[in-house]
Amino acid sequence: MMMREFIQMAAALADPARVRALLALRDGELCLCQIIDLLGLAPSTVSRHLNLLYQAKLVERRKQGRWMYFTLAGKAASPPVQQAIAWAGAALAADGLIKQDARRVKSLCRQDLVELCACYRPS
Repeated sequence: MMMREFIQMAAALADPARVRALLALRDGELCLCQIIDLLGLAPSTVSRHLNLLYQAKLVERRKQGRWMYFTLAGKAASPPVQQAIAWAGAALAADGLIKQDARRVKSLCRQDLVELCACYRPS
């Protein structure tokens, strides 16, 4: 790992909203709209946060039609990236907000995605 990559990853983990978004992906892929709803922030703000996580190689993204989906970096990610994700999860395992987010993610995953995302997309 180069210094620039390390700094990028450290900076990505230096914001509570980005850490919450990262850890929300532990159980699988989420749509951008689900993450917006979870964090309760403006869509543009959440997009910027996720872009920083993506640039730091902590998350992967894919576009399907009008939808943007995010997942944690996969098995092909570098060992430092995998270690950083594991460290964040272990360090915050007992955090009340992270536990609350995990429950909220389960609820969001049961909601109709088209209906949920209609709130965040222009007509």
